[in-house]
Amino acid sequence: MTSSNGSKDLEKIVWAYALKNALDYDGKAVTKSVISKVFKEKSELRSKAKDVVSIVSDIVDKVNRMTYEEQVKLFEQYKELVTPPERKEKELLPPLPNAVEGRVVTRFAPNPDFVIHLGNARPAILSHEYARKYKGRFILRFEDTDPRTKTPIKEVYDLIKEDLKWLDIRWDEEYIQSLRMEVFYEIAKELIKKNGAYVDTCELEESKKLIKEGIGCPTRENPVSWQLEHFEKMIEGYYGEGEAVLRVKTDLKHPDISVRDWVAFRIIDTGKHLHPLVGDKYVAWPTYNFAVSVDDHLMGITHILRGKEHTQNATKQMFLFNHMGWKYPTAIHFGRVHFEGFIMSKSKIRELISKEPNRFWGYEDPRFGTLRGLRRRGILPQAIKQLILEVGIKGTDTRITYTNLAAINRKILDEKAHRIMFVYEPQEYTIVTDVPLESKVPIHPSSEKTRVYTIKPRDKICINKSDSNSKVVRLLGLGNFMVEGDKLRYIGSDISIVKEHRVPIIQWVPCTQNVNVSVYRPSGLDLLVQKGYSELGILDYKVDDKLQFIRYGFVRVDQITDNEIKVVFAHE
Repeated sequence: MTSSNGSKDLEKIVWAYALKNALDYDGKAVTKSVISKVFKEKSELRSKAKDVVSIVSDIVDKVNRMTYEEQVKLFEQYKELVTPPERKEKELLPPLPNAVEGRVVTRFAPNPDFVIHLGNARPAILSHEYARKYKGRFILRFEDTDPRTKTPIKEVYDLIKEDLKWLDIRWDEEYIQSLRMEVFYEIAKELIKKNGAYVDTCELEESKKLIKEGIGCPTRENPVSWQLEHFEKMIEGYYGEGEAVLRVKTDLKHPDISVRDWVAFRIIDTGKHLHPLVGDKYVAWPTYNFAVSVDDHLMGITHILRGKEHTQNATKQMFLFNHMGWKYPTAIHFGRVHFEGFIMSKSKIRELISKEPNRFWGYEDPRFGTLRGLRRRGILPQAIKQLILEVGIKGTDTRITYTNLAAINRKILDEKAHRIMFVYEPQEYTIVTDVPLESKVPIHPSSEKTRVYTIKPRDKICINKSDSNSKVVRLLGLGNFMVEGDKLRYIGSDISIVKEHRVPIIQWVPCTQNVNVSVYRPSGLDLLVQKGYSELGILDYKVDDKLQFIRYGFVRVDQITDNEIKVVFAHE
């Protein structure tokens, strides 16, 4: 370089592009990509190519040793030198109705009775992306006020948060509704005072019959003082299950019977249905529609993004908002997504895990459509986000297959997943050559790094049985060979033979220096196991690394033992 200042300026530029490349691609920068970008944006540096290559290699190595959080923090120092790493998927978001920058507040409100699956990841991703798009706030709220029919599971609270962090979803505030019971009681009392709710002590079936007839329980007309007294009795445990409910006053002639005087509070015997966080402290529990309405107002939610199956709930909630004089948030109801090729049903997954715990791997089973299952299968969070954002908030129903998700995941993985040779139908052959042969197999097409193997005369290698049908083969990185019974005779290294004679390029592994590999391939409710050998290079990787088995498909390293490596097949 011509000066120390010039060298420092170059290093700053390289740091900027290396960090940007890492942030664009799951925390791993690629040397060739960074070099290409530097030369494209700063063409005058081509005259200093040797210096650039050396500096890029050193800095990329340092960047790839950092955590994602460290990369984000450091990029702040250099981002002015490059275009910030804006994610393309954000462009897929259409404008949000009634949105004001800096004032948008969205929420994701899971019930902690199950982990997140691909279906309910949709409102989480869309709500988070819109909050960030408009520089607003995103709230995580656990809706756990039904310990009887949707019993919360204590460990699931944390599992949901782990899943959201894996999707790179960060929340500004966090709430748990079961810890806000006193708030719900106070709002219920205010609602009663406004003559917007009443305690129904009629027998359950009789009450349903009266409402269907458009009449309602006679207690509906009792004075506010009576309503407050009996609501306190509900809270104190005076009534048992089914003996009293608090109803929101609506239109008793509403065409949708379920809207008529819907239930806001009911009694739940928490002695039998213990809540994992508050035990049996409460017996009067708010229903979904009441708790949601109260919290959406108090937390300042401006936009609700949810499936169109909630349209009826919006109608119900409007009555409560009107009684209280509150402004209802802008609600966007998108169409259903039918996921084909995924096991999505909570009840089905619970049943499978419960009945056959040794067959299924819990929430993380790669046959399930849970985020944890997809993660174990080798699906990247960026692929899930891109898929959801491509579907967007349209009101029509959509069908999505695993093939759709795999296509996106493949495109992302192909740019960074290291290549490994793997033989799953091993057939042994003896190498016939006069001199030792050196194999150099690139770890990735864009990388200069290779794995080197030396094959000596009469060494034995394994190839797939199906590849032995060819008369001539090219062993990847090693050369061209004639197939002669159980021997492979070396005939040269000229690559032109591949195109001229359509010679297949095949993977191989040394028969005496390899690693036992078991590939677990999800297929419906089955988990097929395919055993084989991989090259020793697989030992350079750790659990959760994603690799491409050449001419086989993408896999995720799942378990490493002294005897073998277990991987889960993602897709071709």
